[in-house]
Amino acid sequence: MGKALLTGLISSKFANPADCVVVEKREGERQALAAEFPGVNISASLVPGGDVLIAVKPGDVKSLCQAMERDMYGRVLSIAAGITTDQLESWLWPGAKVLRAMMNTPAMIGASASAVTSGKKAGYKDLIWAENILSSLGVVVTISEKSLDAVTGLSGSGPAYVFLFVEALVEAGVLQGLDREVAKVLTYQTILGAAKMLNETGLDPTVLRAQVTSPGGTTAYGLAALERGAFRSCILDAVSEATDRAAQLAAELS
Repeated sequence: MGKALLTGLISSKFANPADCVVVEKREGERQALAAEFPGVNISASLVPGGDVLIAVKPGDVKSLCQAMERDMYGRVLSIAAGITTDQLESWLWPGAKVLRAMMNTPAMIGASASAVTSGKKAGYKDLIWAENILSSLGVVVTISEKSLDAVTGLSGSGPAYVFLFVEALVEAGVLQGLDREVAKVLTYQTILGAAKMLNETGLDPTVLRAQVTSPGGTTAYGLAALERGAFRSCILDAVSEATDRAAQLAAELS
């Protein structure tokens, strides 16, 4: 996710490569990042100064925060799943301006769905700073922190659900005799077209689904098969399980 964030920031021209510093402990990863992001300063250790974007695994956040000394850094925006602003503030220096966000991997192409919330010491200008960063990567909403785990389960993990659905559609096309490349082209465009209809028509998905579904027609039979397979319930369960896991991550590190 950190690479997606950096890619989005640079490709959207929100930040110049020379203004970015990436901290990566592993030498092999540093070399790979230097080749992938020319002009970006890739460091093995923390570099004092500037605002901080935390994009590490949840289990690494505490040690990273504790390594940052007071007054040597600016605002702190974390995209680590499950880690609360209270935890971040307890691990950082007193008075740290903390913000927390959840984004998703389409940030790499400027199509992220992100949500952001602020800690106790962060003010309006700090929130606007975070919103500006995230809006350069796609769509951003501001919410209360109690809803951020649900965002993690929905849009944070959502691309993986879509990709799994796409895989299944392609396989279904192949099973019905289509060439795999043909099945991919048709599936990808179907997903893209449906998403554009949702965004551009403003119609509710229930309405759009009804427009495709003729009584007794092929789509009606296909949808009936999905309902028999508890497709809707599986999606509800997936978001619920991912949301619960996000909350567990914070509890495990308390």
